[in-house]
Amino acid sequence: MYISETTVRVRYAETDKMGYVYYGNYTQYYEVGRVEALRQLGTSYKEMEDNGVMLPVYTCQLKYLKPALYDDLLVVKTTIKEKPTAKIEFDYEIYNQKGELLNIGNTVLVFIDMKTNKPCAAPMSFLDKINNYF
Repeated sequence: MYISETTVRVRYAETDKMGYVYYGNYTQYYEVGRVEALRQLGTSYKEMEDNGVMLPVYTCQLKYLKPALYDDLLVVKTTIKEKPTAKIEFDYEIYNQKGELLNIGNTVLVFIDMKTNKPCAAPMSFLDKINNYF
């Protein structure tokens, strides 16, 4: 299992009239968590795309437990529980600076060969970096 944490500060533009983070912005926090998790592993979306593999989102699920507010410092905890194959699954937990769990979610992304536009196996260069966690 691989676990990564990163922080994000809630910007004013991400909130609604009630002062809560607008619900659609949580998926952007998930993306920040995914991108940083890959970086911490020593790879990136850019590197994969430069090597002919893209990672579109296949499914996304989320559940709101408490609202995040303007200027909150959020911790996005991103977990990969299973070794990637032709897909990779990310679980998310978002906490505020008080340690309160605000949101949980999950995304599944699929490795796609950019030449054929068909699913493919996770790149070996990526698997070499993540295998130690499984």
